[in-house]
Amino acid sequence: MKRTHTILLAAALLNTAWLSNAQTSSYEFDDSHFHLTNYIQEGTDIHRLLELMGNRVGRVAIFGIPLQQQWSYRVDANRAPTYYLSSDAPLYYYSFTDAAIAMAYKSLPEQQRGRLDPMITGFNPTDMYAVDHIRRVLETFPGVFSGIGEFTIHKEFVSPKIAGEVASLQDPALDRILDFAAGVGLVVLIHNDIDVPFPKEGSEPAYLGPMKTLLKRHPNTTIIWAHTGVGRVVRPIKKHAENLQAILGDTAFHHVYFDISWDEVAKYVVASPEATKIMAGLMERYPDRFLFGTDEVAPSSESNYLRVFRQYAPLWNVLTPSTSEKVRKTNYEQIFDEARHRVRTWESSHAEAVTGR
Repeated sequence: MKRTHTILLAAALLNTAWLSNAQTSSYEFDDSHFHLTNYIQEGTDIHRLLELMGNRVGRVAIFGIPLQQQWSYRVDANRAPTYYLSSDAPLYYYSFTDAAIAMAYKSLPEQQRGRLDPMITGFNPTDMYAVDHIRRVLETFPGVFSGIGEFTIHKEFVSPKIAGEVASLQDPALDRILDFAAGVGLVVLIHNDIDVPFPKEGSEPAYLGPMKTLLKRHPNTTIIWAHTGVGRVVRPIKKHAENLQAILGDTAFHHVYFDISWDEVAKYVVASPEATKIMAGLMERYPDRFLFGTDEVAPSSESNYLRVFRQYAPLWNVLTPSTSEKVRKTNYEQIFDEARHRVRTWESSHAEAVTGR
């Protein structure tokens, strides 16, 4: 019991020491959304990731892909698919991703670990036992994880391909997950499209109302809504900024944040000076509620890794220095520093409780 507690505290102190130095440095951004592996569970070596980060990227929230693209010989013969859009074969939940991420993280020297915030994502959000998976991962790999996600509820082209039940915002299994995250202090990164692909003109976004209801049910859970609800085909509707404003301006959603990760999101934000101005206006009014992320999947080069950050150049150019700093770095640090502290505290007390049984 005492040894486990000491190890956790030592890791926390080492990470804190790195943070105190790094957060005063001149790096350009933290990355709130990064996939170390792809849809066939291959990816960037974690030591290579540190090289890609270099002196330009401070910290990164890392996770795998919770879904494996099946290679069905009946469907694709010898053409091995590597992406969900390259095959009609289904996707299935791949829980080993969490162990793979944890072991990769633990292969790093302690000081380098301080630059990464691993996330648990290998669970099925339709399964009432999903919470048990998350708990087991925390117990098996103490001192590693700070959050859960990115996991998906509604996502264009992906949700219908997943074997088993379709995920739902009304599922009690999801409520259990969010309640557990609140109790432990885990950050939650959730992908949920705000609407269906190709909606009828003038219709209300299909999943906006249910998503807001879910968020209101969990006021004690720190939730990051990935991509502001936008997708490859689920595009920002004319009232998208107004919908975001309604959430940001409502104290019932004080615990909700948005990330602007993915090149598919960036292309809409920088599509025109007017679009960029609208997003910048939201950020200036609510500078503490947005995080930058790349949503890169196993990049092989620095140019690939930095491309989304560079794509957002028109946005960085119009934001005030203070707001830009918060979106690029400070908001990440505040959210994940708090998560690290709370999760390590839970792990310490839980380890003592388990040992004392």
